[in-house]
Amino acid sequence: MFGGPHAYTSLSLFWVGLLVAAYLVGVHGLMLAKPALCKGWLTKLPRHHTAGVYTLGIGMLWFWLLVAPDKMGGPLSILSSLSMDIGEFNKMKPILRILVPVIFFGMVTCAREFLFVRGLGVVTLMAASPILEAAQFKDPTSRLILVVFAYVLLTKGMFWVGMPFVFRDAVTWATASDSRWKLLVWGGLAFGVLMFVCALLFWRGY
Repeated sequence: MFGGPHAYTSLSLFWVGLLVAAYLVGVHGLMLAKPALCKGWLTKLPRHHTAGVYTLGIGMLWFWLLVAPDKMGGPLSILSSLSMDIGEFNKMKPILRILVPVIFFGMVTCAREFLFVRGLGVVTLMAASPILEAAQFKDPTSRLILVVFAYVLLTKGMFWVGMPFVFRDAVTWATASDSRWKLLVWGGLAFGVLMFVCALLFWRGY
């Protein structure tokens, strides 16, 4: 049924590493340069319904593409590009294709509280898979920092989907002290720079 390896398996460790490093450096650099603005955003986002609709929509669409019909023809073929073989659960795909938009509609209309956090949790769970695929079976030991980042995403994603109030509590804790904020931001920035250096020095060709 599936004619070849999934698109995730062809991801480059080098390019994924650069992309993640750019994200970390960019986000934490902005937090360092504009602390008041970023603190305000982070405080408002957990209950920002519009942001929640878009974020959850991205996450649910991403998941839907993984269970989309394979080998769709014509202009719809792009929808099959991420269709994934999920083994014995393949028979559940037709049901999941219906359930995903139904769940999305139900959450947007009925589970409005912390919708953004739940949506962000879905996105982080989805993002962890291609990151892990890019680092899988590659030689450089330094790739493990990318694996650590992916597992941090998985852990956060599960908490944000199931217990979204922990995001609000974490933001409250992080923004309560300027020294604490700077320590966290500098830590994230340093991790991004480390990943960028590893990508340039050790991950080329992988």
